Amino acid sequence: MKKFFKKEALFIRVAIGFVLGIILGLVAPQFSISTKVVGDVYLNLIKLMIIPIVVCAVFCGIANIQDGALLRKIGIRTVILYVLMFFASAVVSLVIVYLIRPGKGMTLASDVVFTGDLANTTVSGFLTTIVPTNIVQSMANGATLPVILFTAVFAIAIVALGEKGKPVTNLMNSVSAAFFKMLGYFMEISPLGVMSLMAFSVAKYGSGIFSALAKYIVTCWICCIVVFFLCMMLPTCLYTKVNPGRFLKACGKISLVTLSTTSSAATLPTTINVSMEDLGAPEGISKFTLPLGCTINMCGGACSFCCLAVFTADIYGLNLSLGTIIFMVVVATLINMAAPGIPGGGVILGASFLSIFGLPFDVMALISGFYRLLDMAFTTINVEGDVAANLIIAKSVGEYNGAKAQ
Repeated sequence: MKKFFKKEALFIRVAIGFVLGIILGLVAPQFSISTKVVGDVYLNLIKLMIIPIVVCAVFCGIANIQDGALLRKIGIRTVILYVLMFFASAVVSLVIVYLIRPGKGMTLASDVVFTGDLANTTVSGFLTTIVPTNIVQSMANGATLPVILFTAVFAIAIVALGEKGKPVTNLMNSVSAAFFKMLGYFMEISPLGVMSLMAFSVAKYGSGIFSALAKYIVTCWICCIVVFFLCMMLPTCLYTKVNPGRFLKACGKISLVTLSTTSSAATLPTTINVSMEDLGAPEGISKFTLPLGCTINMCGGACSFCCLAVFTADIYGLNLSLGTIIFMVVVATLINMAAPGIPGGGVILGASFLSIFGLPFDVMALISGFYRLLDMAFTTINVEGDVAANLIIAKSVGEYNGAKAQ
């Protein structure tokens, strides 16, 4: 029994909570909905730590890499790899969604209208978003990308100071250790939080939600599963020599959190932990690439936008040209770099994406009703893409050996 309550067995307790939540949602739906407050408190505690963890992780990840040439190498390779992974995920998703065509034969009621606010997805809007006028305000608003940009530049400046910057680096390393310790305390209630969130999801949406739009949901999940094996696991295992079983097990631990929270930002501490402890990824690189990937590496977003565009076009009998599809992938890449790592953020971004291309976005009213079921898959692929990229980047600069890490 003592082993069951040890830190190493936390993922087992979370898995049990995950299963119990599904059962509770089916057996006692009203009770499950009323106890959602437990899940909300759990999410609030995790979200409370997001900005502190991101600041410390990015700063320490950069500042602890004393080799400036290595730092430049990692930064450039990370961004390039994330973009390549996004494009690869989009191509695979497009092939699958065009084979299945989930929107064929489906009709919408004429009075269905999406009433959300559209996100600012112009180039100028994107640039002003990532370069804020007030970094404190950005932190207060939970804007991750501006915080990452500011912290990265600050850390680079500290590295450039040499010996003068050492006290700041040492202080931030201590602060980082304290924040991760706090997070460890909060993570102890994750089995209860996960159980509450899953019970609520099952109770609210139930199995009947699959009747009208089951084909679309299944298509999205198939895209995510195929993308995981083709674009993430296969190249990672071949290039880094990491054991496939070990990689799958590590991703499985992370997916328990992503499936319940549907938040890549809330999962970040778990992602860093599992990457370093289970896969042997180097700490410095992991604390740089994973927080960055949490914001700009959205392979799940590639699956989401490709499925959404084809699904919507088919519903309304519209044909998408090859040029339009290519441009869609490029625009989706930019939009996803500004995507919030929070639950449900994809609904607004999805509507914005459709409106850019003149596609009717009334369908988002229907999708928003069960978006959590889709977000589970998209968030999981987003985060597991970060894990794969982290190992590949570490291997490319000679900092990781998959065989030795086992």
